[in-house]
Amino acid sequence: MDMYCSSCPFVIKSTLERAEGVKTVEVSITEGAQGTAKVVFDASKTDVKTLKNAVLELEYGVKQQEVFHLSTRKYRLQVEGMTCTGCERHVETALNSIGAKNVNVNFRRGEAVFELPEHIGIKKAKEAVNKVHYKAGEVEVIHQQKSSVIGDDEGDYDYDFIVIGSGGAAFSAAIKAVEYGAKVAMIERGTIGGTCVNIGCVPSKTLLRSGEINHLAKNNPFLGLNTSAGSVDLKKLMEQKDELVRELRQQKYVDLIDEYGFELIQGEAKFVDEKTVEVNDNKITAKRFLIATGASPLIPNIPGLKDVDYLTSTSLLELKELPKSLAVIGSGYIGLELGQLFHHLGVEVTLMQRSQRILKEYDPEISETVEKALTEQGIHVITGATFERVEQNGNMKQIHVTVNGEKKIIKAEQLLVATGRKPNTEALNLQAANVEVGSRGEVKVDDYLRTSNPRIYAAGDVTMGPQFVYVAAYQGGIAADNTIGGLERKVNLDIVPAVTFTNPAIATVGLTEEQAKERGYEVRTSVLPLDAVPRALVNRETTGVFKLVADAKTLKVLGVHIVAENAGDVIYAATLAVKFGLTVEDLRECLAPYLTMAEGLKLVALTFDKDVKKLSCCAG
Repeated sequence: MDMYCSSCPFVIKSTLERAEGVKTVEVSITEGAQGTAKVVFDASKTDVKTLKNAVLELEYGVKQQEVFHLSTRKYRLQVEGMTCTGCERHVETALNSIGAKNVNVNFRRGEAVFELPEHIGIKKAKEAVNKVHYKAGEVEVIHQQKSSVIGDDEGDYDYDFIVIGSGGAAFSAAIKAVEYGAKVAMIERGTIGGTCVNIGCVPSKTLLRSGEINHLAKNNPFLGLNTSAGSVDLKKLMEQKDELVRELRQQKYVDLIDEYGFELIQGEAKFVDEKTVEVNDNKITAKRFLIATGASPLIPNIPGLKDVDYLTSTSLLELKELPKSLAVIGSGYIGLELGQLFHHLGVEVTLMQRSQRILKEYDPEISETVEKALTEQGIHVITGATFERVEQNGNMKQIHVTVNGEKKIIKAEQLLVATGRKPNTEALNLQAANVEVGSRGEVKVDDYLRTSNPRIYAAGDVTMGPQFVYVAAYQGGIAADNTIGGLERKVNLDIVPAVTFTNPAIATVGLTEEQAKERGYEVRTSVLPLDAVPRALVNRETTGVFKLVADAKTLKVLGVHIVAENAGDVIYAATLAVKFGLTVEDLRECLAPYLTMAEGLKLVALTFDKDVKKLSCCAG
């Protein structure tokens, strides 16, 4: 609304406060004489039209109207200074005194979760906590008891919410938006389901399992067992993989469109302005948008590469015949998984990368153990490589590299480029919608997943955050909560478990030793070689390691890093330990089933002050 002077907010406020059913009114004026009025009212006693007319009668114009039907909000409030259960009771009493309901305070997590009627406001809750000598910190709205779609009085829109993309983030957001009552459309230019189900997680992991079985058949560690493997029919493996992908895509994505009742529009979306996209020459409008277009393989600028028939993570999984040899540029999680997959299927594999060690972002104990495991299996690993050029020589690719000043030529029948991913934003015409992108083309978002245009949000790989489908789905849900539900949920990616599905697997959560020191912690660590874990001994697979990073003062677990068979299954327990502030002592005191890989968590905790090799089975 337009305001003309500093007294206008007071006039509008006093007028609205006199209206029947109005509980609270907040009026503010901004630059350019634009102002906003936030009114909390009882919908059974008045309505938006009545309140709008009251403002119009004062001869103020109402340009835009946003409606939230709210009753109760659930908050998560960070509270500093709590050290025991007595502190929890003090904070709980303080919050109850101002009308909070269902209060749950946890001193270990340093937080209070509670519900407040909308008219009370979070400010009163913070003041109540501060009055009992604790410090109220950041707050997150995590639920609304009742809400409706954000409404806009100006203009006629085709949809309340348009989601661009159809992967994990997109579906999570679309489903939640429908549950809020929104009219939702999803736009997809390619195959429904995004990266994970079609060309990423699902196809690669089922093929990795086939490779593991083939490798074990040829290299079983048990005396007296005579196992062998014949030639690999890659075409049949790919057909079986494709069948699984089709089934999961149908069940987990396509079928859900009709189940939840949102509309699918096939075609490429391009922004015309902040309220409009063009698809198949048709202009479509929406009140809010979510960009969830994901990412695709990044191709480095290496001389000659564009003239060579190279493979990406997508095209590699479409091969019908095994090459005799495969060279891989890049040894991140994609390069490691796919390189080892083809090695296990019988291909000679060479991994190459620029850094001096693989997985350089991990602790040295982890990267060194992984390199040792790969080398033991017969994979060639080249680190510290400078890529000079790539050329085709008959059926062979030749990669010219310099390693420690020495020039080498790596020859292979096939070449996989696995040097990272780039966001899919080029075709969106984001400048037309005033959406800012970063140096890599990624959509820039704040803690609430808002872009530079508050009508447009972004989630998943297109923001170039942690590229995991479970992170994307989490972000998609938050985006819908904030855009449609009217919540103020912040994204929290402080504790994100990560798994690389090699053999042995690599799993990590929390801080590395270096990261912990950079954040100011005095750090204690323990490192447990896998040959100290009974499960590994009976499996006769002992190349691996458990590493635990803890705060030296409190022994609170800050990070856990594992190289072992089934490390991905173990890391969830470690994630809970880090998230909920468990200590080394907590891990020691928990019973761990004998002859499980998860027992390694307890053993690495014991390693802080004991030599586990001198303990009897299960002794702590």
